[in-house]
Order: sequence, then structure tokens, then C-alpha cells
Amino acid sequence: MLKVSTAPHFYSPIDTTSIMRNVIIALIPAGIVAVLMFGLSALITMVTAVAGCVVMEYLVCRYMLKIRTTTADLSAVVTGLLLAYNLPCNMPIWMTLIGCFVAIVITKMAFGGIGKNIFNPALVGRVFLFVSFPVQMTTWQTPKLFDFLNTDVSTSATTLSALKHLDSSTSATMLSAQDTLPSYFDMCVGHIGGSMGEISTLALLLGLCWLLYKKVISWHIPFYYVGTFFALNLAFWLYSDSTAYEPLTQMLSGGLLLGAIFMATDYTTSPMSINGKIFFAVGCAVLTFVIRHYGSYPEGVSFAILIMNAFVPLIDMFFKPKIFGTGTKARSK
Repeated sequence: MLKVSTAPHFYSPIDTTSIMRNVIIALIPAGIVAVLMFGLSALITMVTAVAGCVVMEYLVCRYMLKIRTTTADLSAVVTGLLLAYNLPCNMPIWMTLIGCFVAIVITKMAFGGIGKNIFNPALVGRVFLFVSFPVQMTTWQTPKLFDFLNTDVSTSATTLSALKHLDSSTSATMLSAQDTLPSYFDMCVGHIGGSMGEISTLALLLGLCWLLYKKVISWHIPFYYVGTFFALNLAFWLYSDSTAYEPLTQMLSGGLLLGAIFMATDYTTSPMSINGKIFFAVGCAVLTFVIRHYGSYPEGVSFAILIMNAFVPLIDMFFKPKIFGTGTKARSK
């Protein structure tokens, strides 16, 4: 008996679980560097965020929505890891759990679950914590290799914080900012302060290579996001000769690579067409540049991606693919 169903009529071994598994594998190098640099506190934050997201998604599915639990697709694990990577390693456990609640319950499950949320859940959780607990979210532990028990803990400013006030004659942080800027080597290996998943450029690039090799993401969003941001800083640096615009330091510091590789490329909250992805990435880069240099916050990646998330439906509508064999665009229902 022939069973007829709706299109598409093909089978693919790639499903949500396999995609999320590859994303988790790509995130492992950054997690290893975080534990090596920040010790046990980084591991505790990661375990707390992952467990919190998984448990909250299970409870919502089981007792609120009364549907089959979706924790097996590993999307909650990815959200937990990304949330943890956007936090300081010494974040209190109860604050991390609040971030899990905002990310899973409010941002993801309230919209119907995976594939239906408008904004990236991990970024919403991160921004909510940043606005609600600014002191804890901007207290950065100084990295110490192999100091797993976090003995003699000290705090330090991030590279972006130093750059933000480098040319400000009224800021006390400019006194030694140029001397405290880390070397390119330190930024590549992760020997800098900041959110624990963003510190190592090499670890993030390893994750990017894995995602591209497995064809989980395309190269368009990371390339155009980072490339446009680099070009903007280079142009202003050459024009003004200000160290604050130094393009390589701006590119290697903060959450630019983490956001461009793992969060701007989220299937649900990014455009579907190639041209749409390029427009989305350029918009993220411009907003990141504006917020970093002209806003009150030294970092702008999270805000930039969330703002562009809101425009994704319009971007998809504008960059509709043309019907094969015709010159007209596909019509939406």
C-alpha cells in the first residue's frame, strides 16, 4: 500500500540531535580552556547551567505543556553551555539558575519550544543577568593556568574595558590601560579576563572548523560578521590613529568570535537565504561596532545579535529565493 504524505519526499540522517551533538563537540575546546584557566569554578558554572536548562525544559514539557519531553534532542544542553560561556566563571549558582529560567522557560518554551523562539535563548538569559546583576556580571577573575581550586583569587579588567577608556582623559582607567592590554598570544590561548567561553581564540576557531567540516553551519555569517567588524575598525584606526580601534585586538577580544560562530548562526533565529545571512551578519557587525565604541557598554555582541534576531522575519521576506525557471520570487502564504 502506497502512503502519500506532504513534501519534502526525502530522507536525511541529519536530525536535531545530531546537529546539537556536533555543536556540543565544537564547544568542548573552549570549555577545556575555561577550566584550565579558571579552575573548578568554571566547571561548576557549566554543570549548573546545563543541568538547570535540561531540568527546566523537562518540567515545562511534562507538567505545564503536557507534551513529550524534548530534552533528548540536546538543544537544552547547548543552551546551557552557551549561557555558561557568556558568564563570568565565579557567577553565583542561584544567579546562573535564574539565567536558565529566562533562557528556557521564557525565551524558548513560552514560544512553543525549539524552532519557534524569536530570540536566541542563551543571549536573552545573558542580557537579563547583565541588566539585573551588573556587578556580578562584570567581575572578572584573573586567569591562572592549572589553578583548579582558585586559590588566591584576584579580579582584573577585560581588554574591551581597557580599550573603552584608553583615549578618555577623564577616566582613571586610562592611566595604565595601554600597559595592561594583553598580547596577541594571550588572546589566542585564553590568558585574559572575560566570560569564560570567549577568552580563547584558538579554541573557538577549532569549534568553527568542526562545524564547517560537519556542514552544521555555512561560512557566510561568521565570515561577514567578523570581516565587516574588522574592516570598520581598520578604517577608523587608520583615520584616527587611536589604539581603541586597533582592529586585531578588537577582533580577538570580547565575545565577537563566540557570538559570530555559535549564536548568530542559530538556525531558528537567523535568516534562511544566503543573501539574508550576509545582510544579517553585516547588520550584527555594524551594531557591535557602534555599541562598543559609542555606547556605554564596552561589549555589544549580545545586544547586536538580539536586535538583528528581531529583523529576521523581515529579512527572510525581503530576500525570498526566486522560483526555479522564473524571474519571480516565491510567494509566502
